[in-house]
Amino acid sequence: METGQARSAPGERQPAVVAGPRTDNCIDAYGHRPFWRGRLHLAAALVAVPAGLALVLAARGTEGRIAAGIYAASLVALFTVSASYHRLARTERAVTWFRRADHSMIFVLIAGSYTPLCLLALPRAWGIPLLVVVWVSALGGITMKMLKVTASGSSGGSWLYIVTGWAAIVALPVLVSSLSAGQVALMAVGGVIYTLGAIGLWRRWPDPAPRTFGYHEVWHSMTIAAGACHFALMAAIVR
Repeated sequence: METGQARSAPGERQPAVVAGPRTDNCIDAYGHRPFWRGRLHLAAALVAVPAGLALVLAARGTEGRIAAGIYAASLVALFTVSASYHRLARTERAVTWFRRADHSMIFVLIAGSYTPLCLLALPRAWGIPLLVVVWVSALGGITMKMLKVTASGSSGGSWLYIVTGWAAIVALPVLVSSLSAGQVALMAVGGVIYTLGAIGLWRRWPDPAPRTFGYHEVWHSMTIAAGACHFALMAAIVR
């Protein structure tokens, strides 16, 4: 690729990409897709399906199975949509719509993760209002992401990720008294990893091997690590 542009077979239309000086979340300005882009989340999706099913089957009672099912579905949805976006989107239209769905799934997972926590771990007086606030905030974020995404892939709803994700801090004293020390640690560590990963994604750092494993793959690795922490938390809560 001497010119820095992806080659196409004779007669094959060159995929349209979102051009610009900064690399796109899915492919860079020259049509290059780093080797690991999307593969990590594809593997995570394949693991999340049986793991989520096992979580639902292990949950206690109808409410526990419903809460576990909502969480498991949100986890599978996030990894599946992310893998599809980063591996399959090639035209400008596909990149735009897959990106919107990909960013929206973050809100879905946040709200899905709060569901078992609020329904099963917290007292009703705290859990139900917090769950309503989180889902309303998530739906607002999804709406903002779906209605407006800029060429760089950002939108006015990005700040809601942090606000929605850390909403539980308002119920921190109740959380500490309702969960074990280990469960609080899993929740906090997962949240910190997500937050640090988001900051790294925003700063596009670290970027160890841009052509194979760049800053976006670092972000995806951190989402998997944080997701594992929260999955362990959910497994402890729903049983």
